[in-house]
Amino acid sequence: MKKIVFYSLIALLLTSCQGKTVENKNVPPSPVQDGWNLVWSDEFDGNTVNLDNWNFVLWDAGRVNNEWQQYVEDTAYYKLEDGMLHIKALKTGENKKGGYTSTRLNSKGKQEFKYGRIEFRAKMPASHGKGTWPALWMLGSNIDEVSWPKCGEIDIMEYVGYQADTTHSNVHTQYQHGVTEFHEITPLATAEEEFHNYGLIWTKDSIKFYLDSPDNITNVYAPEVKTEENWPFDQPFYLIMNFAVGGVWGGKHGVDDTIFPQSMIVDYVRVYQPE
Repeated sequence: MKKIVFYSLIALLLTSCQGKTVENKNVPPSPVQDGWNLVWSDEFDGNTVNLDNWNFVLWDAGRVNNEWQQYVEDTAYYKLEDGMLHIKALKTGENKKGGYTSTRLNSKGKQEFKYGRIEFRAKMPASHGKGTWPALWMLGSNIDEVSWPKCGEIDIMEYVGYQADTTHSNVHTQYQHGVTEFHEITPLATAEEEFHNYGLIWTKDSIKFYLDSPDNITNVYAPEVKTEENWPFDQPFYLIMNFAVGGVWGGKHGVDDTIFPQSMIVDYVRVYQPE
């Protein structure tokens, strides 16, 4: 199998967003705002999840990645407070896999985007312990037609508790499935103590991941020759926020029951297009 060539310098020529646009209110600026128009955001104001933006994903433990948690729609496992979304994982003993329960939200069929700058501001669970696996990521909107990994996956940020102070970014494609050479590890000593901006700049040519500022690129995916197998990123994608427990990666070194409950806190999600 030939290796894909990655380029770190690709022109930021973006095309227009294919997602829905909603009116925004008093949105504070991002660290680097010049040249970008905010076209959609969820600031998590109010007391309830905005169902114009998000779906609650409901499924049993073990459905994917051998994960230990079930996902439910229950305010015991999420809350909106002070303009932030808290996604919780708790040990409840209510499922056969590992007895954990949490929340998973996606924007499928509601807010979907093709190209642009997409940014989550979030703080990771303060566990420094084994078993947590929160993530901020995206899937191709045609997943029901072509399945995974052919639909494509963009992992803007993943965090596994046994590797504290370390964030991960990645893509999955039909070509990349089972190949780990693109996976990028980014040290971040304050991931659990402070909010950080986890984002990407996605064009017809490349996907560039950044930390805190679009000027701080940490990872670039840009195959020189794009094919259906290595570049499913020419279609709309939807957003996902979830907190998994255990599983093939998060549970690689076991799960420490004593660290729960834990929460991933999301300050906002924003989508920009160039001026």
